[in-house]
Amino acid sequence: MPNLRSYTEARVALGAVGHGVPTVEALRFRLDHARARDAVHWEMGPLGIGGIELRSAARNRAEYLRRPDLGRRLDANSRGLLQRGRFDAAFVVADGLSALAVERHAKPLLDRMTRALDGWTLAPICVVRQGRVAIGDEIGELLGSAMVAVLIGERPGLSSHDSLGVYLTYDPRPGRTDAERNCISNIRDEGLSHDVAAHRLLYLMREARARRITGIGLEEEAGDLRAADSGLLDIPLK
Repeated sequence: MPNLRSYTEARVALGAVGHGVPTVEALRFRLDHARARDAVHWEMGPLGIGGIELRSAARNRAEYLRRPDLGRRLDANSRGLLQRGRFDAAFVVADGLSALAVERHAKPLLDRMTRALDGWTLAPICVVRQGRVAIGDEIGELLGSAMVAVLIGERPGLSSHDSLGVYLTYDPRPGRTDAERNCISNIRDEGLSHDVAAHRLLYLMREARARRITGIGLEEEAGDLRAADSGLLDIPLK
């Protein structure tokens, strides 16, 4: 019988001691639970990517967690910092539910993307505190960007407290739904690598630019992304 634990970090095949689990597994559960809780409350530190510092309408972390709607829109001061232009794409970095994930993975992914998007007109990077995915719609509209990619800390799990997600939206504006976005998830050391995530994102951005759409429609037309993952596409990342 194969050892299931060699294939996954999920809590399977833990063993048993009487009616309970081994002590080491009980302690590991408590540690993973503590890491997940800490990730949710983590305050985002310096990212080393420059850009424009923005805030959502949530005044603090506690309000952000209680009021998801406030995390989806900018505060008044932040709206005044954005100048409209004619941009092919904008990158928004938001702490989300794991600022730790953003601290670890946002810069390496952005470094790869800015090199690969040579020839694109990119808006200044926007870094948002207390932000959720949909805040990128408002930012993209204010900037006049054709599309927006939101890099955000994902909801922590017991085996993944530092996972980064990317949400790509063409023609961003408030009111866009999740069906109109493409998501790349589980970007972390034990999950999707920075190189593979960059391949996927660049592929989706190129397709979105050509087809003028993201979301369900793009998934249906663009087909399988395994070509990007295997490096069959001509995508310069180095």
